[in-house]
Amino acid sequence: MAINLQKGQTIDLRKSDKGDSYDLSQVTVGLGWDIRKKKGGFLSSLLGGDKEEEFDLDAIAFLLDANGKVVNLGRKAKAPNGREINLYEGDVVYFNSMKHPSGHIWLTGDNRTGAGEGDDEQIIVKLDALDEKYQKILFLVSIYQGKSKNQQFSMVENAFIRAVDAKGKEIAKFNLSGDESLKGMCSMIFAEAYRREGTWKFRALGEPQATDNFVEILKNYINN
Repeated sequence: MAINLQKGQTIDLRKSDKGDSYDLSQVTVGLGWDIRKKKGGFLSSLLGGDKEEEFDLDAIAFLLDANGKVVNLGRKAKAPNGREINLYEGDVVYFNSMKHPSGHIWLTGDNRTGAGEGDDEQIIVKLDALDEKYQKILFLVSIYQGKSKNQQFSMVENAFIRAVDAKGKEIAKFNLSGDESLKGMCSMIFAEAYRREGTWKFRALGEPQATDNFVEILKNYINN
């Protein structure tokens, strides 16, 4: 049975306290959210003023070494639209570099609204195949242009991160709903998976960040 995690709680991904064992050959880290609908009166409803806003939340993963740092920052490349992008094919998996060069971790796609049931974005990782030099994976979500659009995590409801094993068994889930304490916060460091004593652990973090640019967070995980 899946464990509902509390902030700061850590579990073993391979085996639960109740003896359940999980297949880590491919783990789906699913993220989901809903956007709180605007509240308005009857007239606002008729005019469409209480419609759900469109938020573009992006899932990102940092692959860290034993020192907790991202070693390979990738390279510059040309996007299909001709725009130059950075951090391409490095140890940061995000919307402009969706698959890690190893082929063992990738982002499945970009959901711009959070509409619908289940996961809104997924990061797939083959934990058992990942090179030993990667000791930790940090999972975070940022609201694209959150600052300029005045969009923040206090407006997000029913946010969660969950881990599902290769056989479709849900291992753990961490729920986080927006409140006034998250006002002005445009990114969230949700959770981390890390190696320990021959297995993988998963920790719920729930650390809000004011920036809407994950590169600002990345600066804390690179050698200057």
